[in-house]
Amino acid sequence: MKVLVIGANGQIGSQLVTKLHDGGEHDVRAMVRKEEQKKAFEDKGVEAVLADLEGSVDEIAEAMKGCDAAVFAAGSGGSTGPDKTLLIDLDGAGKSVEAAEKAGVDRFLMVSAIQAHNRKNWSEKIRHYFAAKHYADRMLMNSSLNYTIVRPGGLENEPGTGKVSAGENLDRANIPREDVASVLAAAISNENTYRKGFDLVSGEHSIEDALNQLS
Repeated sequence: MKVLVIGANGQIGSQLVTKLHDGGEHDVRAMVRKEEQKKAFEDKGVEAVLADLEGSVDEIAEAMKGCDAAVFAAGSGGSTGPDKTLLIDLDGAGKSVEAAEKAGVDRFLMVSAIQAHNRKNWSEKIRHYFAAKHYADRMLMNSSLNYTIVRPGGLENEPGTGKVSAGENLDRANIPREDVASVLAAAISNENTYRKGFDLVSGEHSIEDALNQLS
């Protein structure tokens, strides 16, 4: 498949681009906002395209042309306010879903947040963030797309271990960003992840086993 990574300059997105580019199973296109980011990927031999999640659906759909799958790995980041969370994590995600339908991209993977599907377990301090993720996920689930929603726990910058736990309702725990990127790469063509959402934390299973054991 040819995969568009939305948010390719982010910490998970950049690792996913590298894994797809080096892995050889899929072709990858990095979607970024700035010309210098685009050039940095192209200097590494990675195809890149400019588009802004605060722009139009048509702009994002144009970036997706020719792709078979899209991964939404973008986020407003912890240093921005609730307004950016709504514009990027909610509206940007929703526009990306619309764009995928418009561009004929059937496969769509979303990076969400652990327990975003379960309101009673949202953190009080960042309820706006969980609400944004919750409704972005719902938009994807109600779309025509063949989706996978990955809901990682607390994100760490430690090296990945390749050992994870994946399931419908997991206790809150941490996971290296590298392992999240590895799970996304593995899930793209894993049919057992199709039309499913799951929490993801560090665990004891190999990524392949964890994904294949999803019910």
